[in-house]
Amino acid sequence: METIVNASQVSSTKMDEERARSEKRASLKLLNLNPIHEESAKLDSSLKRHTALIKRIRQSMSSENRDQILKDIESLSLEKYVDEIAGAIVDGLSRCKNEKDVWSAVECISALHRRFPKSFTPALVSSLANALVPPSRAVLNAMTLEQREKEDSTRVSRQRPILRVCSELALVGVIKDNADRSGGEWIMKAIKDLLSNDPSLSSLPLLTTFLKSYARPYLGISSPLSSKQVSSDTQPGTLSSAQSETEANEKHFPPIYKEAEELVEADIRERFKRMCEGYFENVCKKLVIEHKRLQEQDRRNHEAYIRSGEIFEDRQQAYEKMTKSYEKLLASCQSLSELLYLPLPTLPTASQKTDSILIGTNTNQTLGEDSEELIAGGKWEDEEERRFFEDIQDLKDFVPSSVLGIDEVNGEIQSDNEDEKVKERVAKEKEEVRKLEEELERLDDSDLRAGSELSGENINESDRNEADLRTPTPGTPKTATPPLSPHLAPQGPSQLLTALLVRLPDATNRAFIDQATVDFAFLNSKAARKRLVKFLTQVPKNRTDLLPHYSRLIATLNKYMPDIGAEVVAYLEDEFRYLQRKKNVVKELAEVRIRNITYLSNLTKFRVVPSHSILHTFKVCLDDFSGVNVENIALLLEGCGRFLLRSEETSERFSTMLELMKRKQSMQHFDQRQLLLLENAYYQCNPPERTPRQEKQRTPIELFIRHLIYDVLSKKTIDKVLKLLRKLDWDDTEDKKTLHKVFTKPWKIKYSNISLLAMLTYDLQRYRPAFAVAVVDQVLEDIRRGLEQNIYNTNQRRTATMKYLGELYIYRLLSSGIIFDTLWSLVTFGHPEGRPLPHQHVSLDMPDDFFRIRLVCVLLDTCGMCFDRGTQKKKLNNFLTFLQYYVLCKDPLPMDVDFMLSDSLEAVRPQLKIPKAIDEAALAVDEMFNATFHTLSPSEDSGEGTDDDDDDDDDDEGEQDDEDGEDVVELDSPTTDRAPSPEQEVKLSSTGISQENLGPSEEAEAEFAKELAKMVTDTSAESRKVDKKTALALWDSAVLPSTRRRRADEEEEAADEAPNKHDMMNFTVITKRGNKQLTRQLAVPAESALAVHTRTAQLQDKVEQQHLKRLVLDYEQREEAEELKALEARNRAGAIRIRYLG
Repeated sequence: METIVNASQVSSTKMDEERARSEKRASLKLLNLNPIHEESAKLDSSLKRHTALIKRIRQSMSSENRDQILKDIESLSLEKYVDEIAGAIVDGLSRCKNEKDVWSAVECISALHRRFPKSFTPALVSSLANALVPPSRAVLNAMTLEQREKEDSTRVSRQRPILRVCSELALVGVIKDNADRSGGEWIMKAIKDLLSNDPSLSSLPLLTTFLKSYARPYLGISSPLSSKQVSSDTQPGTLSSAQSETEANEKHFPPIYKEAEELVEADIRERFKRMCEGYFENVCKKLVIEHKRLQEQDRRNHEAYIRSGEIFEDRQQAYEKMTKSYEKLLASCQSLSELLYLPLPTLPTASQKTDSILIGTNTNQTLGEDSEELIAGGKWEDEEERRFFEDIQDLKDFVPSSVLGIDEVNGEIQSDNEDEKVKERVAKEKEEVRKLEEELERLDDSDLRAGSELSGENINESDRNEADLRTPTPGTPKTATPPLSPHLAPQGPSQLLTALLVRLPDATNRAFIDQATVDFAFLNSKAARKRLVKFLTQVPKNRTDLLPHYSRLIATLNKYMPDIGAEVVAYLEDEFRYLQRKKNVVKELAEVRIRNITYLSNLTKFRVVPSHSILHTFKVCLDDFSGVNVENIALLLEGCGRFLLRSEETSERFSTMLELMKRKQSMQHFDQRQLLLLENAYYQCNPPERTPRQEKQRTPIELFIRHLIYDVLSKKTIDKVLKLLRKLDWDDTEDKKTLHKVFTKPWKIKYSNISLLAMLTYDLQRYRPAFAVAVVDQVLEDIRRGLEQNIYNTNQRRTATMKYLGELYIYRLLSSGIIFDTLWSLVTFGHPEGRPLPHQHVSLDMPDDFFRIRLVCVLLDTCGMCFDRGTQKKKLNNFLTFLQYYVLCKDPLPMDVDFMLSDSLEAVRPQLKIPKAIDEAALAVDEMFNATFHTLSPSEDSGEGTDDDDDDDDDDEGEQDDEDGEDVVELDSPTTDRAPSPEQEVKLSSTGISQENLGPSEEAEAEFAKELAKMVTDTSAESRKVDKKTALALWDSAVLPSTRRRRADEEEEAADEAPNKHDMMNFTVITKRGNKQLTRQLAVPAESALAVHTRTAQLQDKVEQQHLKRLVLDYEQREEAEELKALEARNRAGAIRIRYLG
C-alpha cells in the first residue's frame, strides 16, 4: 500500500502546483484586462536607453533580464519603437528554455500589452503567428533527405519556446479570439496547422511539449503520475482494490476546479481534446504500419541471409534507417499515450508464415515460390537480378487508394474467380505437354526429311491461321516532345504527363523508374494510360537498354492498372506475328526483332506476359526452326530461358521444348554462327552442373597475416603492422612460411602499396636478416622463372615483381650489381650466345613481344634515378646504349610502349641521344665496348692484376675489337668472377629525387663566410670579451673574400720567394669602417706563437688533403680494375660478337 500512498502524495503535490499556476495566470489576466495608461511626458525618451532595451530584449527575455526590462518598460516612453520591440521579442523568446524563463517573458510582454494594447499587441500576435507557420511543402520537396531532417530539427527547436510563450499569453489575456473569450482557439488553430502539414511527423515533439505543460488548462486533463509501479510489499488480493482507489482518485481530479475558474472555455477544451485524440489515433495507425514493414523487412533480410550467406550493404542500411525511424515514432506514441491517458495499439508479433523458407529434414513438402533460389542453379543469376525483378514496390504505400481506384467489391469477385482460372490453366498446360510428347515420339520414328516436311506443314498452317489477322506495322520511334519552356512550369495533368514521358528515356536505374511510376500513379486516368501505352510500345530500336526498366514500370502499374500490361503484351504479340510473316526481310527488321523478343523476355520475368503466351511464342519459332527464328530462339533462351526452366509452373513444359529443340538441331544443318548462338544460349539457360568451388581452408594466424598485409597496410598503419608482425611466433615453421609467401607475392596487393611492402621488409631486416635474404632470393627466382617461361597470363605478376625488386634496392636490401644483372638479363636472356639480332626469332623473346621493354621501364622508373654518379652512372649509360640497340632489333614499337620508353629514358637521362637507325646503335655499342677494353688494358699492364692468359691478351683484344655487343652480366654467371663493388649510400629527398650534394651549396658557404667575418670584425665591447683560445679559433676560421684571398695567396708566394723575408710571416687584418670592409697586411715574426701555430695548422691540412686524395684515387682505380678484369674473364668464357652488316 506504500506505493499507492506515495502516488497519492505525488498527485496531491502536482495538483497544488497546478492550482498555484492557475492562480498566478488568473491574477495576471486580471491585470491585463485593465491596462494602465501612463503620461508620456513623465517618461524618458532617450535614444540610447531605448536602443539598449531593444538590444537586451533581442538577446534574451529570460529571468536574468526580467527586472531590468520591466524597469525600462515603466520608465521609458517606447511609443516610437513599438513595432521594433515586437520584432525583437520573437528573437528573444528563442532563449527561454525553462518554465521560469517563459513566465518572465510573459510578464514582460504583459507589461507592454498593458501600456500599448492597440499598437503593440496586434503587431506582436502577427509576428508570433508568422513564427509558428508550418514549412512549405514545395521548399521541403526541393531539399534532400539529410537537409530536410536538419531543417525540421532546427525549426522544432526554434518553435518550441515560442509555442510555450503563446500558450501562456492566450491564458493571461494577451492573445484573445474575441473581446470576451480567451485565445484557446488561436492556439488550437496554430497547432492544427503544424500537425496537418507534416506528413513526416516532424512536428510531433511540439505537441508533446505542449501537452506536458498545458494539458490541464487547454484539454481539461491532468498530467500522468510519476510512478505507476506496484510495491513489492503489496499483499496478495489487495492490488485490485488499490488500483480501483487510484482510478477513483484520478476520475475525481478534474472536477475540483469550478468552471468559472477555468481560463479556457469548455467548448474549446472539448474540441481541443478531440483533435488531439484523433491525431493520436492517426499516429498509432502509422505506428502499426511501420511495425509491420519493419517485421517484413526483417523477414526478408533473414531469407536473404539464408540464401546468400550475407546481407547486402544497401539492404542493411535501409533496415537500420527504418529501425531508427520506428523507434523514434514509438517513443513519441508512448509519450502521447501517457499525456492523453489513451492506450497504445496492440502491435502484431512476428509469426512464422507458411510461405517463408522452411529449414528441416522434411524434403517432401513444397518449399514455396522462392525455394529454388536456395540451390545453386536458381532462376536468377545473382542477388542483384533477383531484387530487380522481384522486389517491386507497392503503389498502395505511396499513393492514396482513391487515386489508384481500388474497389474492394471487385477484389472479392476476382478472388472468387481465381480457382476457376487456375483449373483452366492447369488443363491447358496438360494439353500442351501431351502434344509436345506426341511430337517427340514422331521425331524418334522419323528421319530428317520427315521432320522437315512436318515443319513445313506446321508453317503453312500457322500462316493460314494468321492470314486473316490485322497486320500491324512495326512501331517507329515517335519524335520526342519538345521540352517545355523554362518560363512556364508544368501545371495541368497533360503537361505533367508530357514532362514525365520526356524524363522516361533517362530513367536508367531502379530508383528513377520507381519514382516515375509513383509520379504516373498520381496522374492516373484513362487518357493518361493510353498515352503511356503508346509511348512504351514505341521504344527506339537502338535503345534496348531501356526495356528492362520499362518492363519494371509496367509490372509495378499492372497490379492496379491491368489494362496497361494487357495492351502492351497484345501489341508485342501482334508485332511478333507480323515479323513472322516478314521472315524474308532479314536485315531491315533485325533490330525490331531483337527489341520485340527482348521486351517479351523482360515482361515474362516480371510475370506480365502469361506463361502460355511466351511458350506459344517459343513453339512458333521452333516449328520453323530456320533463318531468323534461330536467332529468335537464342534471344528467348538468353532473355527468359533460365526463368522458364526453373519456374515451377513452366519447368515441365519448357524442358520438353528444350529437348525438342536439341533434337531438331541435331537433325538439321546450321552454319557455324547459328550453332554458336544456339550453344551459348542453351548453356546460358541450362548451365552444366559443376561442383562448387572449394574454398581454401586457412588457419586463423594465416588469415590474420593476410589481413594485415592486404587490408590494413598503408602509410599511416605501417608502424602498427610492423609491431604486430614482430609479435608473431617466428620460430613456428608454418607462420614463417605464411609470411614468406605473403612477402614474395607483391602482385596480390595494390600496386601503390608495393613500396610499403619493401619498406616493411627493410624494417624486418634489422630483427630477422635471414628472412629478408630469403625474400630477395625468391624475388630474383621469380624474375628468372618469368624469363624462362614467358607466359602471357603472368605478365601482371612479372610487372609487380619487377617493381618490388626496384623498391627493395631503394631500401638497400640488395646491391646495384643485382639491378644491373637483371637489366642485362632482360635484354640478352634467351638469345643465342646472348646476342640479340635484328628480327631474330627466339621463342622466349619474339620480335613482336615488347613485354621485356616494359619491365626495363618499370625497373628504371623505380630505381633508375639512383644511378646518377660515379661508376654506377657509367654502368647505366653503357646499358642504355645497349638498350637502344635492343629496341631497334624489335619490330616497330606500339604507341604506348614507345611513350613509356621515352618517359623512362627522359627521367633517368634527359640529354640522352637516341639513335634513329640500327647501324647507329650498333656503332654506339661498338664504341662503348672499345672504350671499355681500352680502359681495361692499362690497368692490366700496371701489374695490379694478372692471370694465366696474359700471353693471349693481344689475340683476345683483337677479337674483342670486332665485337658489337656483349652480355655484360648474366644471372647464371658465378659470383666469383666479379668482386662486389662497394655501394654508395643512396639518400632521397622528400620528393623521392636523389641529392648529389647533401652538404651546403657554394652560395650557402659564401653567406656563412660573410657572416663569420662580420662576427670576427665586430668592434663592440661584448665581442672583445673572449678568451685567447676562442680568438685564435675565430682567427683561423676567418675567410677572406675571393678577390682578397687570391691577392693574399699571390703576396704569400712572393714573400716565400724573397730570401730576405723568411723571418717574417704576413697576415691579413680585416677591419670595418661603417658598412665597408677594409683589409691590410701585417708582418708577424715567424718565431712568434701566432705564426708557428698558423703554419703548423696549414701543414697538417695539406698532409690530410694529400692523404685523402691518394686514398680516393687508389679506390677508384682498384674498383675499375676489378670490374674490367671480371668483365674480361666472362668475355673469354663466352665471347659475344655483334656486327651489323649493312
